[in-house]
Amino acid sequence: MADFSGKFSDEAVREIVATAAELADAARVATLQHFRSDGLTADTKEVTRFDPVTVADRLCEERMRAILARRRPDDGILGEEFAAVAGSSGLTWVLDPIDGTRGYLSGTPTWGVLISVRDAAGVVYGLIDQPYIQERFEGGLGRAEVNGPMGRRALKTRPARPLAEAIVFTTFPEVGTVEEGAAFRRVAQKARLVRYGTDCYAYALIAAGQIDLVIEAGLQAYDVQAPIAVIEAAGGIVTDWQGKPCLNGGQVLAAANRDIHAAALALLNG
Repeated sequence: MADFSGKFSDEAVREIVATAAELADAARVATLQHFRSDGLTADTKEVTRFDPVTVADRLCEERMRAILARRRPDDGILGEEFAAVAGSSGLTWVLDPIDGTRGYLSGTPTWGVLISVRDAAGVVYGLIDQPYIQERFEGGLGRAEVNGPMGRRALKTRPARPLAEAIVFTTFPEVGTVEEGAAFRRVAQKARLVRYGTDCYAYALIAAGQIDLVIEAGLQAYDVQAPIAVIEAAGGIVTDWQGKPCLNGGQVLAAANRDIHAAALALLNG
């Protein structure tokens, strides 16, 4: 992620950060209202596979959009649950109200709320927020920090290490297509530890210096833009499987550093 801090005045930076915080605070209330509640059900967005959406997904995004309509009426909005809004300011807020709805339905605390801001050049700033744990990971505009039960501390990715010592995450064991799954397994077989199913929280763990790689496929723009901001602010790198920008999702390789990124990239394309 490029350094966007010089493009914005101090006042503009404060306003973006404050708006994102208000969105995340509202999202915490909306999502926890239904989390682990009796009778929570989900519709599916697809016919061939279970792609759930709940009342909490919709409520959360509605509340965030209402805040943006009040605070940032000239900005665009790209969200998962409702139609995109064109803006005139050059900035777009990218919202995923619950990244990991399957985990949310299951009662696991590894889903999250993704909030980011982008302009024509790329992602400016992002948040990964886990309401139940009350952990908030922040990156961009000169910030790289987590605030949660263990207090506030700086985010910094892991230093380089051999792939044989790496911890690798992905959400779904099959990863994507048969070919994408085979490519992932070429990396996984070389790693020390492979874990599954944590959705956006895995990207936060890269930024926090806990793991080395996240490898996924089939993502959307709202799945990846906040993680890009947070990870790159912490010193990591996020690209597609060819080493190119992945702002619109698709295949995503997130890495703690360039050395482990290069090692994984070679195997994905091996």
